[in-house]
Amino acid sequence: MSKVLITGNEALAEAAVRAGCRRYFGYPITPQNEIPEYLSRRLRELGGTFVQAESEIAAINMVYGAAAVGERAMTSSSSPGISLMQEALSYMAASELPAVIVNMQRGGPGLGNIGPSQADYFQAVKGGGHGDYKLLVYAPSNLQEIVDLTVRAFDKADEYRNPVMILGDGVLGQMMEPVELPDIKPKQIEKPWALTGAHGRPGKVIRSLFMLPGEEGALERQNYKLKAKYERMTEREVMCETVLADDAEIVVVAFGTSARIAKAAVNSARIEGIKAGLIRPITLFPFPEKIIAKVAGHAEIFLVVEMNMGQMVEDVRLAVNGRVPVSFYGRPGGAVLSVEEILSAIQSSLSRDADQAKTQAVPKWAP
Repeated sequence: MSKVLITGNEALAEAAVRAGCRRYFGYPITPQNEIPEYLSRRLRELGGTFVQAESEIAAINMVYGAAAVGERAMTSSSSPGISLMQEALSYMAASELPAVIVNMQRGGPGLGNIGPSQADYFQAVKGGGHGDYKLLVYAPSNLQEIVDLTVRAFDKADEYRNPVMILGDGVLGQMMEPVELPDIKPKQIEKPWALTGAHGRPGKVIRSLFMLPGEEGALERQNYKLKAKYERMTEREVMCETVLADDAEIVVVAFGTSARIAKAAVNSARIEGIKAGLIRPITLFPFPEKIIAKVAGHAEIFLVVEMNMGQMVEDVRLAVNGRVPVSFYGRPGGAVLSVEEILSAIQSSLSRDADQAKTQAVPKWAP
């Protein structure tokens, strides 16, 4: 175990190497360029493969090929680059191929800017490509978590034979913090499905096309198989942090960079005598809906904070299921939230909730 001061992008890249990743394919885009820059040197030292592809589309299809032969493979990009990868991600999920995809989000839509954003939530958790599929999605909020979740991502990708996404942003990628880098021996998982080309073995095929003669209903059966896998993830893989939520009257829900800022705002609210708490989803899929639903049993109001125009707030509203109000505060376009803004949103949400309660308690016809 070694402790170093390092950027988030470089920490992620080194964690991937220590997790056994030896095949990287990518294309440069800010704010994640330190990942391919670091791996271009590091993988050469270890006899691995680094390819700067001609495009993001080419890069993700190279990952498809490396994963198909059983290698631990990864790509990284930022928002518009991840958009270009969506078709291949659908193919990989359908073909049940394990790989890690990193998205250090930037402002959008379109080319946008290079400021940090969280506007790719829908793309990540709802399946940005076509068909019924899911990625396991991790949302770190500090650099040590980036390291730990990167190692976990490779293990879980192999365990479930499914692509896994690490959803960060420009703040997490560019900032520096001290982190402990683990000395680990990567898990050796048997992959009897891999296309190894071994002599004398039975023929193997990895595919997402199910329309050959005699395959009536095969695609439907494959979809049910995938659904069962996603249900196992939902049952086993939820990760969530709660802070001061047990007695909270107002509960802030935030992920990633927004959550680390929101935590400071919650602490400030407590100093002011406001019973505020925080729920921080670490897995965005599977989403911690049961945890949110439980807290909704005693909370008076929820406030969802995101660096976008409102995306995760929809999943929070579904989990709360109308039992208490859910308000939203966010900033789009690469703008970073401040502690003071979130604290003000907490105060405003409580004021609005109190006003609504008075209105509901007093009939309009009352004198």
